[in-house]
Amino acid sequence: MAITDWPEGDRPREKLLQRGAAALSDAELLAIFLRVGVPGKSAVDLARDLLVGFGSLTRLFAADQAAFSAFPGMGPAKFAQLQAVLEMSRRALGETMRHGDALNSPGAVRDWLRLNLGGLGHEVFSVVFLDAQNRVLATEELFRGTLTQTSVYPRELVKRTLAHNAAGVILAHNHPSGVAEPSQADRWLTDQLKTALGLVDVRVLDHFIVAGSATLSFAERGWL
Repeated sequence: MAITDWPEGDRPREKLLQRGAAALSDAELLAIFLRVGVPGKSAVDLARDLLVGFGSLTRLFAADQAAFSAFPGMGPAKFAQLQAVLEMSRRALGETMRHGDALNSPGAVRDWLRLNLGGLGHEVFSVVFLDAQNRVLATEELFRGTLTQTSVYPRELVKRTLAHNAAGVILAHNHPSGVAEPSQADRWLTDQLKTALGLVDVRVLDHFIVAGSATLSFAERGWL
């Protein structure tokens, strides 16, 4: 049955307009983006197949063009549209972080990190550099590693922090395994980086671990 034959209150677009985007499932939101389905499947059916095929929205967003376009009903045009939507989201969240106190908008920081790190298949270590008022000066990916570990060098982090004349930093890295809990090595590294930055009077305000759509905050756990 085509979506146009559904009761009006069940159609994703009408449901969004009546009840807000938060009321929709992942498949319904994705269906609005897709607009149309394929022969024998509505846009919602196709969206569900995509989510099952890729495992989650996060993994779908992280898929490269070859993997995305190989899925029945998808192609370069849809891939380009999706990348444009994701980049607009990243830029909007980046503006939110830059135009206010990063500690007063933790949701924007978390969302930005999830979009940038959540679906990666390799570990990366990123840093958000902040001024004395906790406003974002810059964000950088400093280190990139394998599926299991990243080599993080305190000297390089201190060098980049001083280059930005930052007064504080928010550290972040991802766990491709999908488990956000830190290892002992993660906690040891955080202590080492905090000590190194403390020598140049720079504060570590938080360290986030991103695993898919989940994030863990060291500050919230009382580890900083």
